[in-house]
Amino acid sequence: MDTQKTYFVRGVTGPEDLPKDTTPHVAFIGRSNVGKSSTINALTNNKSLARTSNTPGRTQEINFFLFMGKIYLVDLPGYGFAKVSKEKKELIKSRILWYFESPAIRQHKVVLIIDAKVGLTADDRDMLELFESYKKDIIILANKIDKLSKNEAFTSLKKIQSIVGPHPVIPFSAEKKIGVQELIASILPQ
Repeated sequence: MDTQKTYFVRGVTGPEDLPKDTTPHVAFIGRSNVGKSSTINALTNNKSLARTSNTPGRTQEINFFLFMGKIYLVDLPGYGFAKVSKEKKELIKSRILWYFESPAIRQHKVVLIIDAKVGLTADDRDMLELFESYKKDIIILANKIDKLSKNEAFTSLKKIQSIVGPHPVIPFSAEKKIGVQELIASILPQ
């Protein structure tokens, strides 16, 4: 499977910028600095495709990448503790809500990325409830699993699964490439 056939399509800030085709969307969302861009880079085996940053709140557009000619990987701005102005936070929040509420946009999957060590924060739970209310097909990605011992990982994953219920939880590490193939298999249309 040639995952390197992926390229940046465009950054979107409103309906007029959206790609005008029927390619399915897979939305990647999570708190600032939880590893959304790193996850996309791990999936595509291209460390410089999605821009990563140590500065929370760097991604402010909704970035579209065409993956293997089959799906758009959609990198959304992070929510939560971004060190940006109140106005920027509101702008980011409104873009996220617009993307998920727009009847013109249908996500094939929503990948909610959480930090495996931290577990689900109050913000993560709010987003999960929002996606459930929209009846989205949700995957929980427990990122940075490599930072935990086997016992810690087992305990963390069990707790996460008990909170998210029926949604699949994938242990993941962008750095160590753990869970990459499982995630690819989960997001590609059948």
